[in-house]
Amino acid sequence: MTITLPAAGSYTLRNASVPASVMDDAASGALRTVDIAVTGGAVSAITPASSSPTAGGIDLDGGIVLPAFVDLHTHLDKGHIWPRRQNPDGTWIGALMAVLEDRQANWAASDVERRMDFALRCAYAHGTAAIRTHLDMAPPQHTISWDVFEAIRARWAGRIELQGVGLMAPDTILDPAALRAIAERTKAAGGVLGGSTAVHAENPTIMRRLLEMAGEFDLDIDLHTDESPDPAASALRSLADAVIETGFTGTVVAGHCCALANQPADQAQATIERVAQSGVAVVSLPMCNMYLQDRDNVDRVRTPRWRGVTLLNELKTAGVPVAIASDNTRDPFYAYGDLDGFEVLREGARILQFDHPQADAFAWARSVGADPAAIAGFAHAAKLAVGVSADLVLFGARNWTELMSRPQSDRTVLRAGAAIDTTLPDYRELDDLMGPHL
Repeated sequence: MTITLPAAGSYTLRNASVPASVMDDAASGALRTVDIAVTGGAVSAITPASSSPTAGGIDLDGGIVLPAFVDLHTHLDKGHIWPRRQNPDGTWIGALMAVLEDRQANWAASDVERRMDFALRCAYAHGTAAIRTHLDMAPPQHTISWDVFEAIRARWAGRIELQGVGLMAPDTILDPAALRAIAERTKAAGGVLGGSTAVHAENPTIMRRLLEMAGEFDLDIDLHTDESPDPAASALRSLADAVIETGFTGTVVAGHCCALANQPADQAQATIERVAQSGVAVVSLPMCNMYLQDRDNVDRVRTPRWRGVTLLNELKTAGVPVAIASDNTRDPFYAYGDLDGFEVLREGARILQFDHPQADAFAWARSVGADPAAIAGFAHAAKLAVGVSADLVLFGARNWTELMSRPQSDRTVLRAGAAIDTTLPDYRELDDLMGPHL
C-alpha cells in the first residue's frame, strides 16, 4: 500500500484500524476504526472514523496502525558476526564458545561500533524507537563496550532510545572485586546490572549478591535466567525469592526462563506465583529460544521435542508483567533476525500461540510496545494517544490474518509525523570486518 504524506503541516490519517490495547490499556485488542490527526509532529486528535473533515486526509482504507516498537532484550555487541564465527553445531554451548573466540579475536571498539550502528539502522528502518541491549562484561570487554555504547547512545538520541545492561557470568557475580568494578562502570554509563545463570548450586547467593550491589549503586537488574531445558534450573525461583526476602525496590527483569516449561506442573506453578509476588517482569525471546533450545550435538538428525519458550501465557495470567523481544541477530546464538519488532510479534504469535481468540491476540501488540516500555521505564511510551509524538507504523493489512500472513515489508514508518526512509543497510557494508570468512 503506497501512502503519500505531506512534507509539512497538519494532516489526518483517516479510516485507520487500531487495537484498543495500544490506545487505552484495554485488555481487549479489538480493532477500532479511527481518524488520527497529526499536528506539529504529534497526535493532536483521535476520533471515530469519518467524523473528521475529509479534506487533506490520507485514507488508510482500514489499514492497521501501531505505535513504534520497543525491543526489550537484544545483543547489539554480538550482532552480525555470523559470517566470520558460525555456531558449529547449533547448541547453546556451541554458541557460547564461538562468541568467546570471536570476542577475544575481534571485538575492538571500531568493530563493535560499526556492527552496533548497522543493527540500529536496521531496527530504525523497521519502525523501532527504543532498545535495551545486553553487553558482554568479560574483562577487558567491559571497558571497551561501555565506551562504545555511550557514544552510540548519544549519536542515536532522538531516533532510538537506548539502554545498556552489563552482562556477567556467575563467576563474575561471585567475585566481589569484579562485581564491584562492573557495577561502578555500569552506574557511570547509566546502565542496568545484568548476568546469566541457570543450573548453579550457588544461585541463591548469586541473586543476593547481585541485589545487594544493585541496591548499593541504585541500579535496576535484567538477568538471563534458566536459558536451559534442564528442569533443575533454579535461577528464576532464586531471583524471585531474593527480591521478596531482601525487599529490593528496583526494577527486575528475567529473560528466557526456558526451563520453566520443562518442570513439573506443580513446581512451575509455584515459581510463577512466586514471580508474581516478587514483581519481577519476564521477557520471552521466542525466535532465539525456539532456534537454540533442545538441540543435540551428538545426534544431528534429531528433531526438537519442545518449543524452547517459557510459559508466557501462564505468567501473564498470573499478573506477571511480560514482553517479547528479538534477542540475538545473525550471531552464533541466532543465525537470523534483523531487529524487526513486527517479526517478533508475528513469530511470537505462532510460537507462543497467543493468536486465539483473535480479538485478544491484538492485545499482544502491546508486548512489543507499551508493555516493554513500561517495564524498562523508557521515555518512549509506545502508545497511540493525544499529545504523544506521532511515531507510528502503518500497514496495508486490515485485520489479524492479513497482518500476520506477510512480512509487511511495504510498511510506512512515521517518526514525529514524517515518513522516514525504510531502506535497509546492505550487508556488504560489513564485508571488511568479516575478512575471508564470507
